[in-house]
Amino acid sequence: MKKLKKIVNEDNFLSLTGNVVIAFFGLAGFALLARSLSLEIFGEWVLFVAAGGFVEMFRFGITNTGLIRYLSGADASSRVKLIGSNALIGFGATVLIAVILIACNFIFNTSISNSGYGLFFKWYPLLAFLNLPWNNALVVLQADRKYGKILAIKAINSVSFFLVILVNFYFIELSLTQLVVALIIINATTSLISIIAGWDGIKHIKSACSETNKTLLNFGKYTTFTLIGTNMLRNADVLIISLSPLGSAAVALYSIPLKLTELQQIPLRSFVATAFPKMSKASVHNKIDEVKSLFYTYSGALTYLFVLISLFTFVFAEFFVFILSGNQYLETDPVTGFNVVNIVRVFSIYGLLLPIDRMTGIGLDSVNKPSINALKVFVMLIANVIGNLIAIFIFKSLIMVAIASIVFTIIGIWMGMYFLNKELSLSFKAIFTSGILFYLTLFNKVTGHRYTRFVKIEENY
Repeated sequence: MKKLKKIVNEDNFLSLTGNVVIAFFGLAGFALLARSLSLEIFGEWVLFVAAGGFVEMFRFGITNTGLIRYLSGADASSRVKLIGSNALIGFGATVLIAVILIACNFIFNTSISNSGYGLFFKWYPLLAFLNLPWNNALVVLQADRKYGKILAIKAINSVSFFLVILVNFYFIELSLTQLVVALIIINATTSLISIIAGWDGIKHIKSACSETNKTLLNFGKYTTFTLIGTNMLRNADVLIISLSPLGSAAVALYSIPLKLTELQQIPLRSFVATAFPKMSKASVHNKIDEVKSLFYTYSGALTYLFVLISLFTFVFAEFFVFILSGNQYLETDPVTGFNVVNIVRVFSIYGLLLPIDRMTGIGLDSVNKPSINALKVFVMLIANVIGNLIAIFIFKSLIMVAIASIVFTIIGIWMGMYFLNKELSLSFKAIFTSGILFYLTLFNKVTGHRYTRFVKIEENY
């Protein structure tokens, strides 16, 4: 019982649980909306979510990664100043974004309304202010490794909106505008809870100083681009498809395999969320060997896990598409000629490459090389955009769009390993041996260290 309690309270388990909760209800809500909305209307919802995700990468990219890095090894005085600066900069960025969106909607109202982004420009400025406190709380809690509280915030937000979608599906048919209003109310409630609990850090905003503002902004000028670029790597496909002759119907079709790819990435996001604070803390204290050891272990363990996940997704692609969107997407679409199941299988191969690519990125950030990570993401983004343009306008194929994702990720892995090797002197082979050692050690823990002759590694993984 004590062993089970220890595992349940472990950082990786709590982080994984948090991401499983938000992914499960997000996926279930997505499936219900895909079944209840027409293809065109569903495409508008996808654009609203994708555009919001892109803007939030800018808002929170300015300070989030830097706050986690510096807060991990900060003393009490610096901690209060850093949290205050994070709240102040986040509020300023939100004001700037809201003003830009409102002005654009006023000047280009007709064009925006006809583009499918009308919902986003109208409602996101309000949503941005109301979801700021609970998003600030998430990053502070991640730096402090309070994954149980993170789980609570995510559960409140995601479960509440899922219940709204459930009511929409079974009882009351809501319009898109009504769904967005419900989303806004839920985000306001989640933020209020975070403020009352004192997790968001807004009470420290008066402690912000020019030194900590400058520290976060200097780091953030690179991580902002990195996060925006990372988001665009996921959403550039949708954006380019939406602006192409393929239209909103193709956006809706392509969003289904994208959503399944998010399901694949649940363990990746979870383990990365715990790896970054650990690696950053070790780097701040100049423990380079520990940084290297953490990189090997997380990269290897996740790679082996993703082999199983990708194989499972490839084999059962039809089943996943059916669960997510129903029978109507199992066959080749008669209008566009695209087959969702085949795209899912291509993305399952793409999933194999994600762990090492993501770990090289956070490795560069943790050793204070955010500019190199930004360069890496920039090159990947350019490769992705070029690949998408060729796939859509020359081949007119969504399969080729998915294949472009594989190509740019291979480029990212090569660049990440090349630059990180300059800092840590890495061995590619050690990634895979460390991954094996991770699972042997986990097995030893579960079985009461019965097979301790295999390996002994540090418990802080």
